[in-house]
Amino acid sequence: MKWWKILSILILLYVHIAGLLIPIGIGITRIQPFQVKGGEEARFEITTYNADLSAENESQIRSWLKYDDDHLIAAKSVDVSAEDQLTTVFDLPSQLPDGGTHSDLTLILDIPEQGTPVLPRAVYLAAADSAVATTAGWSAINLRGLNVVENMHFPYRSILQETIRNTYFHVSLWMAMMILLTGAVVYSVRNLRSGSLALDSRAMALTQVGFFFGILGVLTGMIWAQYTWGKAWSWDIKQLTTAIALLIYAAYFLLRNSVRDPYRKARLSAVFNIFAFIALIPLLYIIPRMSESLHPGSGGNPAMGGEDLDSTMRMIFYPAIIGWALFGWWLADLATRVRELNILARKY
Repeated sequence: MKWWKILSILILLYVHIAGLLIPIGIGITRIQPFQVKGGEEARFEITTYNADLSAENESQIRSWLKYDDDHLIAAKSVDVSAEDQLTTVFDLPSQLPDGGTHSDLTLILDIPEQGTPVLPRAVYLAAADSAVATTAGWSAINLRGLNVVENMHFPYRSILQETIRNTYFHVSLWMAMMILLTGAVVYSVRNLRSGSLALDSRAMALTQVGFFFGILGVLTGMIWAQYTWGKAWSWDIKQLTTAIALLIYAAYFLLRNSVRDPYRKARLSAVFNIFAFIALIPLLYIIPRMSESLHPGSGGNPAMGGEDLDSTMRMIFYPAIIGWALFGWWLADLATRVRELNILARKY
């Protein structure tokens, strides 16, 4: 067995073990009430995620409501009401520092030895009737001694929560698919230049595995969408263009089955494969960004940026792409050999 085949197995084992077992960091899932009025005492019920709250560290838990980079409010009291719930009390200022009538505030918690979860736009604060710019009741930001988690963990992302692990399967499968289909195009171009049936077999095998990875990518994406969007298939523009792209490649296999002459089949398939790949780029990466979409990376917003992947996730995500690509190449190699054996069996 070649070294890269063993490497693909080891990488995928690493991806599955680390991707599924490394814990998610702590976060904030819910705060009630959401809307409050300035000049009053506000009591909030906060639900955390993966935090281990106990009465023992209750006195060390801190909480703030942050207005901007210069102003915040510290909680008057913080009480543990359940294993994952806190009750915080704030004396809300009557006015906002800039004299505005309302603003969203960011909730910050600091939990000993567990970290500092943040929930942006957690609370809607309406100022008193007369809007006057004043910093009365607001403190200058001085967040020192915040707890930092030393152990390895994945970042908590609102809504995503545990489904963030799907990144190592859904996204990496799509990346591996693109690598395999790129290889198929290279072999198709070489086939047009040489007329070699061996190159045609290789191009078809890579296309088969790439198409299979594309289907797996859709299925894992639907599982993710069920938990994050509330519906596995919502006719989102990304889902539609993906379905069109897969149908184009399905037509590639129909074309091959409709032509009997092997040399003519190889030429037509090579040309179709090249144009199918050219169509794949705008369908997957251009059109979704020109339209409103729920899918990350669409609507003009890039995906896989600093807010999407932290250093821990990159340690698994990039090897996952390599592992799936090598495994896919291995499957294509097996498919090519099976086809060659079938051809030999028909001859003899």
